[in-house]
Amino acid sequence: MQWQVDFKNPLLYLLMLVQMHLYTGLFITAHDAMHGTIAPNKFLNNSLGFICTFLYASFWYPKLYTKHHQHHNHVHTDADPDYHNGTFFRWYVQFIRNYLSIWQIVIMAIVFNVLKIWIPQPNLLLFWVAPSLLSTLQLFYFGTYLPHKGEHDNKHQSRSLPRNHFLAFFSCYFFGYHYEHHDAPWLPWWKLWQAPQPPKGGAK
Repeated sequence: MQWQVDFKNPLLYLLMLVQMHLYTGLFITAHDAMHGTIAPNKFLNNSLGFICTFLYASFWYPKLYTKHHQHHNHVHTDADPDYHNGTFFRWYVQFIRNYLSIWQIVIMAIVFNVLKIWIPQPNLLLFWVAPSLLSTLQLFYFGTYLPHKGEHDNKHQSRSLPRNHFLAFFSCYFFGYHYEHHDAPWLPWWKLWQAPQPPKGGAK
């Protein structure tokens, strides 16, 4: 994290994208913990989920757990905390507001200022703050907006992106295969590509 920042160096932007992808993976790990797929021991599974959500953005794991299962139980309805019948921007803002709290902002501000003691501020902004914010867009776009926008005529009220395992992994750890996730939420992210494809004509 003491890397000399040079905006003319293309490696800077590549490293930021790598950080973004790893940040997204951190949340995906927490998400899988909410479905009990990280470890067979419940205490260990939830502990890892707690750690991952806190490291991601100081999230409170029990709150995320409750809201995520509300999403699965009431998908694409007014009771779904992840759904908003609006434009991409309005939906994204509503999505963030549903999960962000003032305490998270306070905690992250404290951590940021403590880390500045050892890490130059430009490095913190480029390799922590920016990738973490970009990862929220990555998670929202590929894991919520594309799968749930519009109308659907299948039991999970969701659609999956076209099968391309390479793109599916790098876009959002296979969560573009979203119908498959709702159909088999006990499958961890690294097995979603093995799930049966959704029925053809299942989404309008």
